Amino acid sequence: MRAEKKILTQEYLARLNASPFFIVVNYQGLKVGHLTELRKRLQKAGAEVHVVKNSIFRIAAKEAGVGDMNGTLAGQLAVVTGQKDISVAAKVVKTFGAEFDKLKIQFGYLNNQRLQQAEILTLADLPGLEVLRSKFLGVLNAPATKLVVLLNTPATQLARVLQARVDKGD
Repeated sequence: MRAEKKILTQEYLARLNASPFFIVVNYQGLKVGHLTELRKRLQKAGAEVHVVKNSIFRIAAKEAGVGDMNGTLAGQLAVVTGQKDISVAAKVVKTFGAEFDKLKIQFGYLNNQRLQQAEILTLADLPGLEVLRSKFLGVLNAPATKLVVLLNTPATQLARVLQARVDKGD
């Protein structure tokens, strides 16, 4: 392998190792301006997209321990990686693909587990991680709130009875 290819392979290997997920998309027919727009949207979502040669990406993925990708890498492919939430990045890719009808999700990996196109689209439909966390905390908080209300109710009722007695009597 030539020195340039080794450097590129190491660069993609570092990207794959730094990201908990990646999504492989086919960008055939997409114009440069559209790809630039996709980059901007993904950057806001904490992700990035890189066009990569299939042979170099195949070697980098194998070295990263992702698995054998023979036969799955064909056409003009780009790889979406990120540090944050896969569902947010998948949502951006899905929305962008619907807008321009040129970007097609091929497959992806999340924590070294292969995801098919349908699974990535399902992740795209999920709310973001922060929204899920807030909903979960709301579910955890609800019983505690009800318990406090139940414990507080007899004392509140007693205080109302005593206040009514004071207002009525003297």
